[in-house]
Amino acid sequence: MSALASYACNPADSRGRQHAELGGEARGPRDIFQRDRDRIIHSISFRRLRHKTQVFIAPDGDHYRVRLTHSLEVAQIGRTIARVLGLNEDLTEALCLAHDIGHPPFGHSGEDALEEALISHGGFDHNAHCLRTLSLLENAYPRFSGLNLSWEMLEGLAKHNGPVLAPNWAMKEVDDAFPLELSSWPSLEAQVAALADDVAYDNHDIDDGLRAGILSLDQLLEVPFVRRCWEQVVARYPDLPPERLQRELIRDQIGIMVNDLIQTTRANLEALGLVDGDVSAVRAAGRPVVAFSDEMREEERQLKRFMYANLYHHPSQLAAADRARVVVAGLFQAYQRDPALMESAWDANCAIEEPFRSRHIADYIAGMTDRFAERAHRAIYGASQ
Repeated sequence: MSALASYACNPADSRGRQHAELGGEARGPRDIFQRDRDRIIHSISFRRLRHKTQVFIAPDGDHYRVRLTHSLEVAQIGRTIARVLGLNEDLTEALCLAHDIGHPPFGHSGEDALEEALISHGGFDHNAHCLRTLSLLENAYPRFSGLNLSWEMLEGLAKHNGPVLAPNWAMKEVDDAFPLELSSWPSLEAQVAALADDVAYDNHDIDDGLRAGILSLDQLLEVPFVRRCWEQVVARYPDLPPERLQRELIRDQIGIMVNDLIQTTRANLEALGLVDGDVSAVRAAGRPVVAFSDEMREEERQLKRFMYANLYHHPSQLAAADRARVVVAGLFQAYQRDPALMESAWDANCAIEEPFRSRHIADYIAGMTDRFAERAHRAIYGASQ
């Protein structure tokens, strides 16, 4: 790993873990952030991402992205940015790998259904559920619940999109046990993870949309940023057919966005006097430091608007989303009526009183993969519903 800048998170200065641990010294020469990354990779919740929706629900083709492959791509982009800026690559990678762990089956459609089911019991938010999963629901260690991740890792997951001024019940529960200073900005590593996520799904969802035939190249070229990038690609390879150049287009767009982010972030570090500052100065800056330029930010927003209009809200996607909400809502209602329909360990720990009963059921459903949720729904309601 490259030498750390002064404003990076240094593992030697970590605020540590909530629970003291014994015996870790026998498990190899890894620092606290490297251990965080490895705990994520070896967790059950991370493995389940291979069967959770990214764009397409239960995709038929093997070449479409799922939450797991998306998370790996975010980590690749995030680590590249962190290395150039002198940030801690291991912490950045860990945050990128873990950022979607709180997603329920069927992505945002499943989240909407759980939010509605829990409306009287505090609601559901995938980011808060990520912290809940990693701090409480994972059960890998003998003396404590959760993965006992570092303070910097939990802070980054909580605040990677900025300060959290109104935490929901799940995030507040984690914060009460191990205060994360939710009202301040997070580390640069967390800020990089947030924008690496945007870069990844802005571009890789285009790739999947083209592959699925929902998007066409002609449609995409209506977006000025895409059109400029496409013209540059065609100028380099004028003799190749368009279908051979589409993935080159995606690579170019990612590179242009990443280079803009790096250049803008360096300028922000200079302007805010943080070049020789430390991570506490980053948290006290009162604004994001890792950012796109104003021009790129507007182009990225235009691209997002296009993707919502033409991919995420495409009729076939909306129909799949409706079906996903039926499955998740149906499971919640069934388990409310009869908790014995859940696996035995979950049934045995299901509380009678609210809001704990509903939150426990939501924990169970949120941990499901798409295909497990579909099977569970068929087992209860039959194939006709």
